[in-house]
Amino acid sequence: MKEYLSDVSEVMSSVDSSATGLTSEEAEKRLEKHGKNKLKAAKKDSIFTRFMKQLADPMIIILICAAAVSGIIAVLENESFADVIIILAVVIINAVLGVYQENKAEHAIEALQEMSAATSKVLRNGETVIIKSEDIVPGDIVFLEAGDAVPADGRIIDSASLKIEEAALTGESVPVNKLIDTLYLKENEKDIPLGDRKNMVYMGSTVVYGRGTILVTGTGMDTEMGKIANALTQAEEGQTPLQVKLSQLSKILTYLVLGICVLIFGVQIIRDGVSADTILGSFMVAVSLAVAAIPEGLSMVVTVVLSIGVTHMSKKNAIIRHLTAVETLGCAQIICSDKTGTLTQNKMTVVKSYGDDENLVAESFALCTDAKLAPGKTESTGDPTQTAVVDFAAKLGLPKYELEEQFKRIGEIPFDSMRKLMTTVHENSRDGGFIQHTTGAPDVVIGKCTSVYRNGKIVPMTDEIRAELAAANKGLADQALRVLASGIRKYESAPESFEPADLECDLCFLGLVGMIDPVRPEVKDAIVECRSAGIRPIMITGDHRDTAVAIAKELGIIEEGQYAITGAELSEMDDETFAKEFRNISVYARVQPEHKTRIVNQWRAAGYVTAMTGDGVNDAPSIKSADIGVGMGITGTDVTKNVADMVLADDNFATIVTAVEEGRRIYDNIRKTIQFLLGSNMSEVITIFIATLLGFTVLKPVHLLWINLITDTFPALALGMEKAEADIMQRKPRSAKEGVFAGGMGFDVAYQGLLVSILVLVSYAIGNAMGGGEHGITMAFLTLSMAEIFHSFNLRSQRKSIFTIKSMNKYLTVAAVASFILTTAVCEIPFLANAFQFAHVGIEEYLIAIALGIVVIPVVEIVKLIQRKIAQKRA
Repeated sequence: MKEYLSDVSEVMSSVDSSATGLTSEEAEKRLEKHGKNKLKAAKKDSIFTRFMKQLADPMIIILICAAAVSGIIAVLENESFADVIIILAVVIINAVLGVYQENKAEHAIEALQEMSAATSKVLRNGETVIIKSEDIVPGDIVFLEAGDAVPADGRIIDSASLKIEEAALTGESVPVNKLIDTLYLKENEKDIPLGDRKNMVYMGSTVVYGRGTILVTGTGMDTEMGKIANALTQAEEGQTPLQVKLSQLSKILTYLVLGICVLIFGVQIIRDGVSADTILGSFMVAVSLAVAAIPEGLSMVVTVVLSIGVTHMSKKNAIIRHLTAVETLGCAQIICSDKTGTLTQNKMTVVKSYGDDENLVAESFALCTDAKLAPGKTESTGDPTQTAVVDFAAKLGLPKYELEEQFKRIGEIPFDSMRKLMTTVHENSRDGGFIQHTTGAPDVVIGKCTSVYRNGKIVPMTDEIRAELAAANKGLADQALRVLASGIRKYESAPESFEPADLECDLCFLGLVGMIDPVRPEVKDAIVECRSAGIRPIMITGDHRDTAVAIAKELGIIEEGQYAITGAELSEMDDETFAKEFRNISVYARVQPEHKTRIVNQWRAAGYVTAMTGDGVNDAPSIKSADIGVGMGITGTDVTKNVADMVLADDNFATIVTAVEEGRRIYDNIRKTIQFLLGSNMSEVITIFIATLLGFTVLKPVHLLWINLITDTFPALALGMEKAEADIMQRKPRSAKEGVFAGGMGFDVAYQGLLVSILVLVSYAIGNAMGGGEHGITMAFLTLSMAEIFHSFNLRSQRKSIFTIKSMNKYLTVAAVASFILTTAVCEIPFLANAFQFAHVGIEEYLIAIALGIVVIPVVEIVKLIQRKIAQKRA
C-alpha cells in the first residue's frame, strides 16, 4: 500500500489502529512480530575467521608448505627445527598484525557512531507515554515537535506548520513543509518521488519547525532507510588496486618457485639418479628456493606501512576502516561527492540583501520568525531558513533577544504553503503603536504591497517600482539563491482581526534577502588541488539543478563543455546513451539513491578508480559500490559510516586531499619496499640456482630467513617511512590496471638482483679459496647482507640520485646501522655463529665482503643516470 496516495482513515485501517493508539498488549504482540525498530547490523566475521583469511594469501600458503617440508626433513635427518619455528613465527605474527589492525579500525568507527531518537512520545492505551524508539511498532501514534528525530516511517495525521529536514535521506537542504492531505499522481506519473511525499515522514529525518502527529507505517528494516540498508548487501565489494597487485605478485612467485623446483629436481635426477638422498636433497633445495623466492617480510612490511599511514591519517581526522583503503584513495581518478553537508555547510546563510535600509530589513525578518537566539550565543536554533535571517540580523548588531524586548509579539499567522507567507504583530515600544511584519515569497509579498520604503520615507508603489523589485528578485534568484521578501504595516492600536485576509494587505515593502547553503570555505582549495592531481570531482545531489549548478560553478566543478542533468533525465537515458555522455556530465541534481549507484558504476565500468563521499543514508549504496567510500563522522548517518572505507571525523572535504596525498606516498613507498625485497629475493634465487647447478651450497635456508626477516625487513620498514616526493600531487593518478612492475620496476628488480648475485658468488669464491667452504658461505652471507643494507639507500628514489635527495630518512639510517650490527653479531658471537654454522673470518675477509657490498651503490647510480638520460630524450 502506498500510504501517501491514501487518506488517513484507509491507512489507519490498513495498520489496524485507531485514534486512541494501540494497547500495551497489542504493541507487545506487534513487537514480537515485527522486531525492534532498528536497522540490522551486518554480521561480523569472528576473530578465528579473520585470522584464517589472513592465512589464505598464496605467499603465506607457500611458506606454510615450506615449513612442513622443513619439519619432515628435520625429523628424517635428526636436525634442528629452527627453520620451521622461524617460518611459522613469521606467518603467525603477520596474521595477528592484520587482525589487530582490522579490530582497531572497527573500534574507532564504533566510537564515532551516535544513537538517533533514543525515546519518543507515543499514544498507548489512550495516554501519552515516553518509550524507547526501538520499541515503536506499526500502528503506533507518535507525537513530533521541533528538534525531534523521526523514529520511524509514518503517515501524517495532524500538522501545525510541521517542517521536516530530510537532507540525510533525500539530499534536499531546505526543510519540507508537511501536510495531511492525500496526494495524487499527475498525468503520466507512475509514482511520487520520496522527496515530494509531503504527507509522510521517514526515519532518519528531523523535525525543525512546528509539530505533528504520525501514524507509524513502517519500522526497522521495513522503513525507507531500512530498504536502503538492505540494498547494501546487494552491492559487491571488490579488491583494492594494491590487493590486486599483491595477489598477482603472489601468483607469480608461486609459479616461479614451483617451476624452479621442478627444474632443479629434474637436473638432480638426471645428474645423480633416483635415490632417497636425491629426493631429500631436492626437497631441501625446494625449501631453500621457497624461502629465497618469497619475501617473507613483504606482507608484514606492507601491513605495518599501511598501519602507520592509517595512524597518521587518524590524527588528521581521517579514520580508515579497511587497511588498504587509503592506497585506493591515493589512486582515485573520480570523486563523486554529495553536495549537502559535504561540499556545503548544510546551514542556510543570508549572502545578499536588497532594500533601502539593510538594518530595517534584517530587523523585520528576525522578528517574523520562531527561531531563538540565546544571549551570548552567535548562532540561533530552529528552522534553517529562519535561523539564517536571525543570524543575519545578529551580525548587523541586532540580536533577536534584544529586538524581542522592544517589540513584544502579540499575535501571529503561521506560515503555510498555500499563502506562502508568515505574519507577526508586535507592540512597538520604540516608536509607539503596533507594527506588523510579513515575510514570504517575493512575488506574493510584492503583490500585497501598496507602498515602499525609499530614502527614509514611505512612498506609493508604482508599476515602475514593482518592475524594479521584480528585476531585483530575479537577479538574486538567478544566482541560485533562495529569495524572501519582507513588508510592514503600522497600527495605532492593536488589530482586531488576525485573519490573513485582514492583515496581509496594504503592506509597505522593505526589502529582499537571498540565502544559500554556502560552500565549506576549505573546499574550493581542496578541489583545485584535486584538479592539479588529475582527479575529477563530480557533484551528485538531491537539490535543485539551478542551486547545484551555482555551487558547482563557484567551486570549479563544472568546466567548459560539461553540463548538469536531473535524476529524471538520467532515468530516461538508456545505458548506451549514458555510456556516451557520462564523461561530459559534472553535476547530477534531484537524484534518487539508485541514480548514485548507477553513476558510480558507470565510471568504474569505464576503468576509472572511483571514490564516493557523502553523509546521508541515500549515499550508502553508492559508497559501498565505489572503489572507496568516504563517510562523514559528524553529520553522517550510522548506515553510511558502517559501509564507508574511510570516515572523515571532521566532515571536512579538504581532509580527502590529505588522504589522497598520503595514499600516493604510501603506494610509492610500498613500491620501493617491493622493489627492495624482490631485488633481494631475486639475488638469492639466482645465487641458489647457480650454486645448485654447479653442485655446491652457498647459503642455507636459515641464512636466507635471517637476511629476509632481519637484514631486509628493518630497512624495508624504514623505506615505508620515506617522505612524499615534491611533485606527488602534480602527477596524474595511476591506472588501476597498472602492474606491480610498471614504470621499469621489473627491469630494476632483475638487473639489481643479478648484480647482487654476482657479488655474492664472487665473495663465496674468494672465501672458499681463502679458507674453504664454510668461509665461502660466511663471506657470501656477509656480502649479501651488506649489499642489501647499502642498496636500501638506492631505493629512496627509483630514478633520482641518492646524492640529490635533500631530506633525510632518519629511520633508514637507524635501520641500516641496526642491520649492520646484527649481521656482524650473528657472524662473530660464538654461540650464534655455531647455530648458523658460520666460520670465524679474519678482518681481511670481513673487509672484502663489505667492499663487495658497497659496489651496489655506484653501479646503481650509473644505471639511474642512463635511465634519466633516456627519459629526457623521450620527453
